[in-house]
Amino acid sequence: MKKTVKMFAAAMLMSSMLTSCYTYTTVVGNGAQGSTQVKKMNHYVVYGLAPVSVSNPVEMAGGAKDYTVKTEHSFIDGLIAGLTFGIYTPTTTTVTK
Repeated sequence: MKKTVKMFAAAMLMSSMLTSCYTYTTVVGNGAQGSTQVKKMNHYVVYGLAPVSVSNPVEMAGGAKDYTVKTEHSFIDGLIAGLTFGIYTPTTTTVTK
């Protein structure tokens, strides 16, 4: 029984180390012309299936015509999702203009 528990714990540790953070990047116009960044959190529940509050990149750009939008599920976002067992799953949107 102890050997099974140890094997299960080792498998869980290895599988958590093999996960990665996803990033989705969108370039609008010619892309970011400067280094000004605006970050906002997106809030989802039930493994990201139901949005609660999602940021609007167009508003975050503040009227800029050229900007880059990066939406990511960072390590911290994944940690929060893991601690809540997927009930709350945040992502982060960054607009660089």
